[in-house]
Amino acid sequence: MQVTDKRYYSTEEYLALEEAADYKSEYIDGEIVPMAGGSTNHNQIAGNFYAELSFAFKKLDYRVFMSDVRLWIPQRRIYTYPDVMVVVGEPEYDNNRTDTITNPRVIIEVLSPSTKGYDRSKKFEVYRTIPTFGEYLLIDQTRIYIEHFSKTDKKRWSFGEYNKSDEAIALASVSFEISIADIYNKVNFEQVDAETAPEVGKV
Repeated sequence: MQVTDKRYYSTEEYLALEEAADYKSEYIDGEIVPMAGGSTNHNQIAGNFYAELSFAFKKLDYRVFMSDVRLWIPQRRIYTYPDVMVVVGEPEYDNNRTDTITNPRVIIEVLSPSTKGYDRSKKFEVYRTIPTFGEYLLIDQTRIYIEHFSKTDKKRWSFGEYNKSDEAIALASVSFEISIADIYNKVNFEQVDAETAPEVGKV
């Protein structure tokens, strides 16, 4: 069997390819990894959270971004697209690119079957290298279940979990509270998730 060498790309090559691509890919230290497609539940949850944050922060000095905005993590040389990000104050851009930021305070990921293990472990580890990062929410799209991590001190994080629709989550690093019912508004747990992509590889 012939062994094919793995192709590695520079960040400049990746960004040029990404601008012309019909679908999004992550960049992981030289490798380009296509992102799995999203479901309607995934989109609904991310949209619900984004809408509530945007309304609450209308007159506050916070910025909210969805997955069209890229995140650059220089310590691990990774470009990725979190589902929702909150920035305190002005966004800091990578090389003056207004499509790529570097300073999120809060990151929210809606878990997909193909990526949930990666989001919980390796991706969280990578996010913790970002100096401004202080809060992480992982939202299950197949049931009411949310994991909430907030930074309490250097290298120390607290953990909370939510699994009832009458509960609410109060963020620790920014002034915001949202009910679980609002997060899952119009989400259909009976729908079949069509994602069949393999588990995302290790960083």
